[in-house]
This record gives sequence, C-alpha cells and structure tokens, in this order.
Amino acid sequence: MWMKRGHTCVILSSMASLLVLMLVLYATISSQPLGSSSLRQDYQLLGRPLYKLDLGWPKEPQLFTGQVFGVAVNQYAGVVYVAQRGENVPKVLVFTTDGDFLLSWNTTTLEMPHGIFLSDASSSNPTVWITDVGNGPYGHCIKQYSPSGKLLKVLGTAGKAGSGTNPLQFDQPAEVWVQDSGEMYIVDGDGGMNNRLIKLSAEQEVVWMHGERGAGLAQLFIPHSVMVDNAHRVWVADRGNKRIQVFNSVTGDWLGTWGSCFTEDAPYSVRLTPDRKYFVVVQLNTNQISLLEAPPIGLIGQCRMVSVIQLADEVKPHLVDLDLKTGALYVAEIGAQQAQKFTPFSLGGSLL
Repeated sequence: MWMKRGHTCVILSSMASLLVLMLVLYATISSQPLGSSSLRQDYQLLGRPLYKLDLGWPKEPQLFTGQVFGVAVNQYAGVVYVAQRGENVPKVLVFTTDGDFLLSWNTTTLEMPHGIFLSDASSSNPTVWITDVGNGPYGHCIKQYSPSGKLLKVLGTAGKAGSGTNPLQFDQPAEVWVQDSGEMYIVDGDGGMNNRLIKLSAEQEVVWMHGERGAGLAQLFIPHSVMVDNAHRVWVADRGNKRIQVFNSVTGDWLGTWGSCFTEDAPYSVRLTPDRKYFVVVQLNTNQISLLEAPPIGLIGQCRMVSVIQLADEVKPHLVDLDLKTGALYVAEIGAQQAQKFTPFSLGGSLL
C-alpha cells in the first residue's frame, strides 16, 4: 500500500510539473504569435499580465518612415499623434485610436521632435506641444501647434541654446506636461547644458525650478520625462541618475526617490494608468516597459515592479502615452521605427 501511494505521488508531481511547463509555454506562445519574427510582434509578458499587443494598430504601419520619438493621445476625439525624425519625412503622423490614418504634418518649423503632449483635450480647441531639440534655426525650444499642425506659439529662443529664464531659453528640452490650468512643467534638457525641472505659470512665468546637476536629493542629470498626478506630485524620470524623483507641484519641495527598480537601465518615460494603480515606465536600453505599483497619497516609499512587457532587442522604446478613456498604452519606438498600441487585459479593454 505504501508503494502505491508513493508511486501515485510521483505521478501527481510529474503531472504538476508538466502543467507548469505547459502554462509557461502557453504564455510565451500567446505573447509571441506563431509565424512571426517581426519587431511588431516579438515580445514577452512577465509577472502579472496587464497589457497585450494590438497587432492591428495602425492599419498602415508602412507610414512610419523615420525614428519615432513620441506619442500623444486625445481620448475625447479618439486621435493619436506620433512624432518622428528623419530627412524628408513628415514630423507628425495622426491616426485614430482604431488605427486609421488621418493626416501628416509636413511643417518646416519643426526640426527634431523629442517629446509631445496634448493639452486642453476636452475643449473645442486642443493644442499639441512638442519639444524641439534640433540645432538649426528652429531648435532648442518648445512649440504649440493646432491639431492640424499650425504653429501657434514658441517658448524659448529658437535656434539658440541657453539657460536664461527671462527671456526663457532651453538646451534640448526633453518633455513638457501642461495642466488644465495652463501651468506647465518642463524637463530641460536631453544631454545639453541644462539639467532642469521648471514650473511655469499659465502666463509662462517661472514659478519654481530645480536646476542643479548632480546625484543628490532634488539634483538632476538628464531629466527625460515628467508628469503630474492628481495628488499634486510631479514625477520626473531622472535618466542620468537611473531614478525617478518626486516633487510637490505647488511648492517644488522634494518628496522622494525611486531607484531600486532601475539598477540595469534608466527610466526614460513615466506615465500613470487612468485607474491610478500603476506607473508605466520605459527603459530604452533593456527594451522593456515596466508597470510599477503606484503609492498611496501621502507616501512615496520604494518602487515595486508588478508587470513587464519585454520587447525584442533593438526596439528601443522611448516615450509613452495612455488613452485615459480606454487605458490603451501607446509606445514610441526609436529602433523599430514605429509606434505600437497595447490594450489592457480587463473586462471591456479598460483599466478605468
């Protein structure tokens, strides 16, 4: 009798091991569709699966003809703006969230787009802000455009890198975040002379600034991405220091730092999912998109990684944006020269 029980335990143990192996293989195969070796489809889901690739977006991927650097979503109009670089290529492509191509901007006022942000999305007059890191006569500034690509405003001294605040000057400004109030947060710059986080009033006057290069608290080195949450906290991807720093949006006071999740590669982009549960962070050199657990209001604590979208080698994800209506994630990929859409694993495809 004892021998039979032992034999049964061995069989059950073997069956359990086989089941685990089958689940692992299924997860790998389901995240890497059969018959595919392209950069568009080669990815793995690690940890809790929160997003899956939408293989049908956009419907005409051949329209990407340059290095894709940034994406911005208007969830109210169902429109996605994609910024790209390159010789003789349109600097901005506009798609619907369903993947249909709408139009392109062949503007001569934009040299080398880096970050892109949509403001006043719920209004009848939304505008698109783009940071320009070019070294020509139009570079080193931040530009505001209409949805059709008409230049409306320029912040900074076009064509001249600098550190001045009156008048404003920038050197390779990386990204901008604009609140409904008109207040702006700028990270400047992407490898230039400046390492600054600047808050501007709605009248574009400096409210507060952190501008000291270094690895100490509130010091910055190549700040690359910025966002503001509903708890008045400013989250900055401090790329050169491989960490995220957090500040009070009203006073500018330093609140905390996340660094333990970024020992292998620096954070390049930071955004918050619409349910406010996860921060989406991109790491370009390791080709991964990480979802980190968002801390409760009043606490920063240490970062905790929940899920990872591991992309293929040389995809080089750069900046991301989220559809705040559906929770869909859009990723700008320099190496793959494309933008991709990931949809959440949840009822109805929404994280709300």
